[in-house]
Amino acid sequence: MDVANLSRKEQVIRAAAALFREKGYVAASMRDLAQKLGIEAASLYSHIKSKEEILHSLCFDMAAEFRKSLDAVEQLPAPASEKLRQGIIGHIEVMAKDLIASAVFMNEHRHLSQPYLRDFLLLRINYINRFKSIIEEGVRSGDFKDTIDKKLAVMTLFSSLNWMPQWYDPGSDINSSELGEQLADMLVNGLKKGR
Repeated sequence: MDVANLSRKEQVIRAAAALFREKGYVAASMRDLAQKLGIEAASLYSHIKSKEEILHSLCFDMAAEFRKSLDAVEQLPAPASEKLRQGIIGHIEVMAKDLIASAVFMNEHRHLSQPYLRDFLLLRINYINRFKSIIEEGVRSGDFKDTIDKKLAVMTLFSSLNWMPQWYDPGSDINSSELGEQLADMLVNGLKKGR
């Protein structure tokens, strides 16, 4: 991501995301953020209102990206296994676009105050349920095994995917598209009926 082309507010948000990932939201202070940006702490407030505004922006912007990636997938005229595969690939691509923001999204959202935390959790539950609906569609159509526990399947799926910001190295031999394809193959093939 080219920081030079970002607005000052976006630069503040990017720097804060890195700080939140490094220190954790609670331990990171506005003074730390100002120091990281090389500006006076008072200057930050001309760009943002509070530390929570930054966390809110990171969490809800990422949630919107995840939802958008799934919108097109749900409309595909394809079997559930292909929809699930494309949903997984889309999820990985959203995370890979900004691994730092993804890590904050996954780990620091719990520090949102009410009603934002409730709203965020409802968005997350809705997103997870959309994947569960794809799995249920696959079971009904005979694409997936009818013996699978659908809740276990969707929780296993997200447990596998959401650790990616912790271990994925964008400089490795595997790019995010290949990673998405491999993870999708592994996870979807475990659900499919034997042919």
